[in-house]
Amino acid sequence: MLRLSVGNPKFKSTIRHFTAALRIQARCLYALMIRQMMLRYGRDNLGFLWVFVEPMLLCTGVMIIWSLIRDSYEHGIGIIQMALTGYMPLTLWRHLTNSGVFVFRASINLLYHPYVSLLDAFFTRIALEFVGTTAAFVLVAGTLMATGLIDPPEDLGLIAAGWMLMGLLSTGVAILISVLTESSEISERFIPVFQYLALPLCGCFYLVDWLPTYAQKMAWFIPTVHCYEMIRAGFFGNSVETYYDAWYPAAWGFGLFALGVGLIENVRDRIHA
Repeated sequence: MLRLSVGNPKFKSTIRHFTAALRIQARCLYALMIRQMMLRYGRDNLGFLWVFVEPMLLCTGVMIIWSLIRDSYEHGIGIIQMALTGYMPLTLWRHLTNSGVFVFRASINLLYHPYVSLLDAFFTRIALEFVGTTAAFVLVAGTLMATGLIDPPEDLGLIAAGWMLMGLLSTGVAILISVLTESSEISERFIPVFQYLALPLCGCFYLVDWLPTYAQKMAWFIPTVHCYEMIRAGFFGNSVETYYDAWYPAAWGFGLFALGVGLIENVRDRIHA
């Protein structure tokens, strides 16, 4: 019986090969991200800075409009904080899910490289959007706290967990969208419809505690609601009543992603430039 230990030569060889493969994969993804930024934003003017400047400007605009047309507080929560914790996760959701539309078709010319796969192309888009939106969230929240417009959050870890779960859930939906759009071009037309129909239900504009009892029970089955509730619990602490279960959106995210990965092979032959 072979004993696997740190001193075993075969174990050391396996670790070396695994580490080398990780380095190659990391360099490949980094190069693809740089290429994607250059193609999308160019080399002039703001260039790659637009990755996070764009969502930052959109969020700022929404907060200004909300503060002008609505009361300063809603159910005891400042309207600026409500807009920040609602619109920024919504921006993450929309940017990541939109990244799945025809992502394979747009990257087919890269597949002649031996180290580039369809999943590499997918993760490049997802990583770029996630990093940009996260940077925008941090910059907007930091600026608002520095100027005294909002209070510092109560639990940064809970905010980060809710944000990561929203990213995971969005990634699972995005890979299904990538498969659907390659399977049928007409499905692209229904993506905006799906996003708009989900908007009033997703948890962006309300807390579960504000809803009637029957509506609270229905909202509990919407995975994005749990992400919003976690982010708001991290910001507001015990000043508001929140309801969430971190395992629920995590299970949805991993399940949708596994389903999407399993379906990629079924559409590989249909992908064309």
